Amino acid sequence: MVNEDELTDMIINIDLEKVQGPKDIWEKKIDLDEGKSLVVGYEEESKVCQGLTKDLTSGMDEEKCAITYSWYWEVRDSETWGIIYENHDTDLSFCSEDLQKAWSDESTFEDIGDVPGTELCTWSDQNGIDDIVEDIIDDIRDVVKIQ
Repeated sequence: MVNEDELTDMIINIDLEKVQGPKDIWEKKIDLDEGKSLVVGYEEESKVCQGLTKDLTSGMDEEKCAITYSWYWEVRDSETWGIIYENHDTDLSFCSEDLQKAWSDESTFEDIGDVPGTELCTWSDQNGIDDIVEDIIDDIRDVVKIQ
């Protein structure tokens, strides 16, 4: 049985790692009791670009794009990696301006830059992993024994 405070700490503090492949997916894997693992991550949902604008520092035209990501989590069998439970249907999302800048758990909307958010991004209150950790724990409570 896993302790809720310890699980919260692990979900928040374990680093996200880029998943190999063509899609923009980041995950963290957490070993739980009873042969289960929790995977928490986010994946690119959509990319919206605005017309070319003059970059003030280089003087060159550049396209402003915003990428919307969606959080998900899975409970998997640690040995077979089979899915025991998954939630990819969340409305917990965030938006980033630049694909080259990896989003981190500590990022804030202010870190994202000058994106015309109302035009390009679908914002939510889920700014980082610490904003959604309670949602994750509540959702997996029936699948994972949590103290």
